[in-house]
Amino acid sequence: MSSIQITYLVNSQTSKEVTEAIRVEQTIEFPFELAPEWIQQQVVGQVVSAKEVGNSKTEVVIDFNTDTTGYEIGQMLNVVWGNVSMFPDVRITKIEFPENFLNAFKGPRFGISGVREILGAKKRPILATALKPMGLSSNELAKIATVMVEAGIDLIKDDHSLANQPWAKWNERVKVIASAVVEANQKFNRKSVYAPSINRPAEQILEAAITARKLGSGALMVLPGVSGFDTMRMIADSDEVRLPLMSHPSNLGSHMMNSNHGLNHEIVLATIMRLSGADISVFPNFGGRFSFSKEECTNIANSCRAKLRNIKPIFPSPGGGMTIDRIPEITNFFGQDTFLLIGGALHRGNLLENAKGLRNFVDALEN
Repeated sequence: MSSIQITYLVNSQTSKEVTEAIRVEQTIEFPFELAPEWIQQQVVGQVVSAKEVGNSKTEVVIDFNTDTTGYEIGQMLNVVWGNVSMFPDVRITKIEFPENFLNAFKGPRFGISGVREILGAKKRPILATALKPMGLSSNELAKIATVMVEAGIDLIKDDHSLANQPWAKWNERVKVIASAVVEANQKFNRKSVYAPSINRPAEQILEAAITARKLGSGALMVLPGVSGFDTMRMIADSDEVRLPLMSHPSNLGSHMMNSNHGLNHEIVLATIMRLSGADISVFPNFGGRFSFSKEECTNIANSCRAKLRNIKPIFPSPGGGMTIDRIPEITNFFGQDTFLLIGGALHRGNLLENAKGLRNFVDALEN
């Protein structure tokens, strides 16, 4: 019997009660003593170890039969975090997936090497920016995108706030901007791609992804915290879409930000993103307007690129309040296999010159 092994950090004062609750609650949610013996032994989670960590925490390792997940993203998340998410003072610090579970998923279609091939970037960091602010018309956003292509920004994405607002309705916006990027690529001999946000009503999401490709988009941005991780998996697996996916962390902060509760940052923003098909994972960088630490960012980046059996490594994409003068520091910290995402700061001064300066910087790293 294969198992998913999960490490929980719980309050020592209630560790025995919470551990027992976790292993039962995450599986049968039924009085343990009333369950048939085979279910007690093979379906209910099995405690592997429990040890004190510091003065007030206990580290508990529990094995869950892989069959409890149904080998599906949604049910895996239900087993890993489902009802436990409503227990106080429970933190998941590590998840180890068995090979037969990982083999059930295709993961990212392109990964680092595939995205590099599309963009024609052999080893340098990749440049990305966001079209903003909300309120601009489709044509105004398209003009900004054209400047970004001329400068050599590799991926030009919708800001995560852009959906189907009256100022730039989704279908119109995607058509106008995708066309502008295609035209600018021809004019300036670039390979830039436009990634619209597929933040649409549930019944429209897959069709929107297919439509975006038909209209000339070269990538897509998905918000799995809003639309669901398995929705992103569906898009990644679709042969009608066949585009690199950038994932955005909107709505996922509550999964991570309480140090005593939730999941470690790298589990959510790297491992689960990879399983669900993201080729590029956006997350807040240290030193920006969010509170991620250097250690948390390092763990995310390392987990994006670490060996995970058949699942391709993906690009980490630190962003969130980044400034132009920090780009050398960020590049040095995260390395070459990184998407450098900078948005509003490019608009301080001359947009074209600022963006060209970034391209000149990363081009120098190619040699």
